[in-house]
Amino acid sequence: MTVSLLTHSLIHSLTTRPTVQKIATLAGHRDCVYALSGTVGEETVYSAGADGLVVAWDTAAPEHDGDLVARVENSVYALCPLPGRNLLALGHNYQGVQVIDLANKKLAHATALPPVAIFDIQYSAARQRLYVALADGTLAVLRTTDFKLETLRRISDKSLRCLALHETRGELAVGGSDWKTRILDLDSLEVKHTIEGATNSVFTCAYSPDGRHLLTAGRDAHLRTWDVAAAYAPLRTVVAHMFTINHLVFSPDARLLATCSMDKSIKLWDAATGQLLRVVDRARHAGHGTSVNKLFWPGGQNRLVSCSDDRSLAVWQVG
Repeated sequence: MTVSLLTHSLIHSLTTRPTVQKIATLAGHRDCVYALSGTVGEETVYSAGADGLVVAWDTAAPEHDGDLVARVENSVYALCPLPGRNLLALGHNYQGVQVIDLANKKLAHATALPPVAIFDIQYSAARQRLYVALADGTLAVLRTTDFKLETLRRISDKSLRCLALHETRGELAVGGSDWKTRILDLDSLEVKHTIEGATNSVFTCAYSPDGRHLLTAGRDAHLRTWDVAAAYAPLRTVVAHMFTINHLVFSPDARLLATCSMDKSIKLWDAATGQLLRVVDRARHAGHGTSVNKLFWPGGQNRLVSCSDDRSLAVWQVG
């Protein structure tokens, strides 16, 4: 016990708490901003939400106004860039998946799906597929050669809320409103593992950059870590926020994990140890005034971008 406490104390003392400074507020959306995405290593991020506007922002020059990419009829919860193809897929609620040609801001493809909300989209470059999570518990698979629907597979009786790809293992993690996370074979879509333990809907999941761990979180405000190689055995559970955890994402250098919540805060964690390093909120950092919905780490300037029900995005310098 003494050795364990000393080790923990040493780790704590050696861990550098990052500084966080808000460098810009990005305004222009007319309603809640639900979706935020981009390509790791690039400075542009894309946002969308309840107003149906899809906007591109340059995080290297956040003083510039956003660039309107598309305007759709319904709320957008999911955005997914296709790196190298200058395309952006969006989940247009009740209207299926639309693919925008970013060069000329034109609709390139439209794929009809069951008329329900789309909560997440993931792109597999290796398999040239889009995986789409639907509110009726269905997983849709689209070929990205022509964006035709390849498969519709019913996974659950409840909504599918989040997806995460493990290309090396050929696995897809699917979190849902039935409190479960299922691990599917990327090709056959057969369920390989069913992870239980959450006590409410699973809203977000991500594999660690080294592929060794899967992290899940959601409405029960717990952040859970699972051991991938050990058939997704539980490793660690932390009560990470006061209310629903909406999203989690690793920094490009794999050192930090960021989470955001309905409790209006963003938290930064040591990705290796799970230690809480910094709380970013309205009182201490002029943070968001309402639920923080999504996060993204663009480019190479240690900047984190967040979006919120308060209709804005914020750009944070993390030092």
